[in-house]
Amino acid sequence: MAYENSDRPASATKIVIAGGFGVGKTTMVGSVSEIPPLRTEELITEASSGVDDLTGVEQKHTTTVALDFGRITINPQLILYLFGTPGQNRFWFMWDELARGAIGAVVLADTRRLDSCFGAVDFFEKRGLPFVIGVNCFDSAYRYGTEEVRGALDLDGHVPILLCDARERESTKQVLIMLLQHAMAEARLAGTAI
Repeated sequence: MAYENSDRPASATKIVIAGGFGVGKTTMVGSVSEIPPLRTEELITEASSGVDDLTGVEQKHTTTVALDFGRITINPQLILYLFGTPGQNRFWFMWDELARGAIGAVVLADTRRLDSCFGAVDFFEKRGLPFVIGVNCFDSAYRYGTEEVRGALDLDGHVPILLCDARERESTKQVLIMLLQHAMAEARLAGTAI
């Protein structure tokens, strides 16, 4: 991207992409990152049998074991860093570190396994970190409306929800824009700056 020269130093902003196992977090980071994303995917092995719940994602052969990382340059003064979390419960100990310093999070949901995002919703609610719900619309899944999802997740009316396709750059951008707007609105209400 070509930008005019500026003497102002760049400011980095951190966003977390979270959710259950196999909901599309790695795909979302990769669809929008301007750099080849850093992925820490490994093959799923027999060692995860009885530990990880593969219900609904039996065809999945790899899993994120640490994080996904991507970058988006908004302009020379603003860079977004995207951190995708691992989805399995056994890797949740990393979430506090991944969320530290973030301005907000996208909780990616799969309506075929909506209960897989309850842990992420609880995590961000307990920490007071602004979050939005991105409902990843898989080709084979019924398309629920946003208010149906809100009711199923028992979310307050102020939490934005958007149907999306994590494979599509424009769709992912809309979710990130919604998160940035929500985080700025929450900061204004709290009288703080992002």
